[in-house]
Amino acid sequence: MQANKLFDLGGKVALVTGGSRGIGFQMAEALGEMGCKLAISARKQHELDAASAALRRTNIEVLTIANDLGAATADAAASLVGAVLDHHGKIDILVNNAGTVWGASAIEHSPEAWRKVMGLNVDACFLVAREVARRSMIPNNSGKIINIASIAGFGGSRPDGGVFSVAYNTSKGALITLTQALATEWGKHNINVNAICPGYFPTKLSAGLAERADEIAKVTPLGRAGGDYDIKGPVVFFASEASRHVSGQALAIDGGGSAVILN
Repeated sequence: MQANKLFDLGGKVALVTGGSRGIGFQMAEALGEMGCKLAISARKQHELDAASAALRRTNIEVLTIANDLGAATADAAASLVGAVLDHHGKIDILVNNAGTVWGASAIEHSPEAWRKVMGLNVDACFLVAREVARRSMIPNNSGKIINIASIAGFGGSRPDGGVFSVAYNTSKGALITLTQALATEWGKHNINVNAICPGYFPTKLSAGLAERADEIAKVTPLGRAGGDYDIKGPVVFFASEASRHVSGQALAIDGGGSAVILN
């Protein structure tokens, strides 16, 4: 197969959770630009409407579904997946992007906040992936699942960084392990499961780091934060046949920051 055809996503159906803004929107846009039929979900309909309008201006058709995965229930996952299947009949690509963060030290972290982070960042990802695999990918013997983890999932926060996010780091580490576990279990069904691990991108979710953006850029080998199209290439790679022999991997998109050894 020619290299350019390896990246062709024409006729594929992609579901992107948390796809109304930030890197979720960036990934949805990339998949749409490559020919995917899109479905995006988020909690707030007005944000979905804004995202839909932006995508349609570039001739990308999209189905929007207001859905709260924060409760991390099987019913919420089933409702979301069912809406996409009712409209498109299949789901070829799942991007598990919806997530949340809570800044608090381990000593001060409340159990309720811990469960909120774990519920959306881990439980909901598993439940949606399970529903998509069971109802579409396994019957079709084909699928691509892309979990959006974080470089925070590789360890703890810097002790001099001023930001403590023990639940977030733990949840993203768990998501990387979930990626590996699903990849090994579902490989026999021709399902690739991989994780993208962004570094600092200036989004609403990372607003707590905004005042340290210049400092982060200075210690990043490429000297900058993540930009408006830096996730596009990786998500297309993992969603396409270009990655047909790649599974169970966690790819850092952080300007080289995670490669730095701190002495």
